Amino acid sequence: MTEPSLDGVSGPHGGQPVTTAGADLDEARAAVVLVHGRGASPHSVLGMAEEFGTDHVAYLAPAAAQNTWYPRSFMEPLAENQPWLDSALDAVGALVDDAAAAVGAERVALLGFSQGACLSSEFVARNARRYGGLIAFSGGLIGPEGTAREYDGSLDGTPVFLGCSDVDPHIPLERVHETRDVLDDLGADVDERIYEGMGHTVNRDELGAAKGVVTSLESER
Repeated sequence: MTEPSLDGVSGPHGGQPVTTAGADLDEARAAVVLVHGRGASPHSVLGMAEEFGTDHVAYLAPAAAQNTWYPRSFMEPLAENQPWLDSALDAVGALVDDAAAAVGAERVALLGFSQGACLSSEFVARNARRYGGLIAFSGGLIGPEGTAREYDGSLDGTPVFLGCSDVDPHIPLERVHETRDVLDDLGADVDERIYEGMGHTVNRDELGAAKGVVTSLESER
């Protein structure tokens, strides 16, 4: 049985536990890497998987050291969040690689909320290829305003869902739009939905959109 692990990851998140749910990775048709937010835990995002009603999807949720992937705001200069940020990106990459080895990268989706959405979005942009999907609830690409978005590769039609409030206290609306534009330029099929007055949370419409991405992967084989 394939056991997803962060043992090979350097920095703060190396060796952190990975919580799994759903199908065993060796027997799954698809996989989702779920990335929790600041101050949360793998269980907080794995609860979303129960909404999807899948039988053949493996869910992999890494735990951040001290419950945070990086210490400062995602809008701070990148150096201010090191070495945590690089370690976090490596942690996500390790699980994506484990999942891709089992089901193929085109059947691996990434899902994150808040800090986890920022980390997942940044990982996908920095490692552009055809994924099963990116689902980013209340997040966006990492770095201060004016960060050069010089990413290589192509997302080759990867379905991307970006959902956020227009008044989220942590995620500027302009950053969500920037993320949409950057991922679109990388070749993603982006569905951006902005919710008036929602706040920093996830609503039923967003969960429905995420379910559509995940269940489509389960049924492709």
